[in-house]
Amino acid sequence: MPGALPEGEPSPTTGELPAEATATLGERPFGVYVHVPFCSVRCGYCDFNTYTLAELGDGRVPGASTATFADAALAELDLAARVLGPDAPTVDTVFVGGGTPTLLAWQDLVRVLDGIGTRWGLSPGAEVTTEANPDSVTLESLQGLRAGGFTRVSLGMQSAVPHVLRTLDRTHDPENVVRAVVAARDSGLDVSLDLIYGTPGESLADWRTSLDAAVALRPDHVSAYALVVEEGTKLAAQVRRGDVPAPEDDDEAAKYELADELLTAAGFGWYEVSSWARGPQFRCRHNVGYWGGGDWWGVGPGAHSHVGGVRWWNVKHPVAYADRLAAGASPAAAREILTTEQRHDEEVLLGVRLVDGLPVDRLDRAGRTAVAGLVAEGLVDGRVALAQRRVRLTRQGRLLADTVVRRLLGVG
Repeated sequence: MPGALPEGEPSPTTGELPAEATATLGERPFGVYVHVPFCSVRCGYCDFNTYTLAELGDGRVPGASTATFADAALAELDLAARVLGPDAPTVDTVFVGGGTPTLLAWQDLVRVLDGIGTRWGLSPGAEVTTEANPDSVTLESLQGLRAGGFTRVSLGMQSAVPHVLRTLDRTHDPENVVRAVVAARDSGLDVSLDLIYGTPGESLADWRTSLDAAVALRPDHVSAYALVVEEGTKLAAQVRRGDVPAPEDDDEAAKYELADELLTAAGFGWYEVSSWARGPQFRCRHNVGYWGGGDWWGVGPGAHSHVGGVRWWNVKHPVAYADRLAAGASPAAAREILTTEQRHDEEVLLGVRLVDGLPVDRLDRAGRTAVAGLVAEGLVDGRVALAQRRVRLTRQGRLLADTVVRRLLGVG
């Protein structure tokens, strides 16, 4: 089941933000995230805020329907426009995630995108992405999305090996990935593929098979994530019972190194620890906005937002979300106003994950002192640290990114 929301202070029912938060709008990239919480089945490893249609009464409960989701999202966009006011910037990026956004009719996804454009406008060349399962799209739906303003599709490939997909409870046939990529290309969309490594029972040869299959499809972007066993999931219960083995750090490290080796050889460059792109123009600009401390409004049940150092998150259940909006209230469950220390810690945490690295002068004294030791241990690129005064991780450093961050923050 979905994980719990974080704790925070009460959020105003109007959604109002402190004046100091909105005063700097436009100084940073501004994006919109739309969370579509519906899935056809729940994958055993997933603790995202998602619900199957059967869990929601097959759409018979008001507010818990794929047919009415777009209306609720548009109502939240109305609230967002009131909160941010007439001086809000145009939108640089839109990312529709989930869940499986493409369980909605493509016309509804376009209607939500049109709603974003009507309220704020889209910047020239705006990046507009939707996630999709390979078996949830057709040539017609992808053509409709492209004609409606979407520029990019991120397909949940996960693996090309049937037994790995079964362990993950993924329902698609690997051939569906091929068909979806071809259809996306024919529609004029940029293509990203998401992969997962470290699944119980996945050998290094299995992982190589998935990487080779992904590279052969010539996507513009690849994300590869280590499997994490989240509490409360089916997979966690299986591991606890001993039905399947827990992922092993050494195995996942070997698979990360193989991914970096093969993707680099195929012409992809890493730009974030888990992300590779065929060129800078194909980096996921929406995610770069997150990592760079940008502003975004998160629409949908459980969606998180950040504007000017204020972070808030919506109630999780689709019915509660729709009910609040129908009553004219903000769907926010709670919020936090980040302290200077928290903002610094996040800047370090996220900045060092990027290929551009983190300027050394953004570190405090303890962090600057730690850099030399990290260079000596081969975790930070010494040439970049010396010549550019930036902290950039080596491949080994990427494997131990959390350790590097703790050292730079003086807590490890």
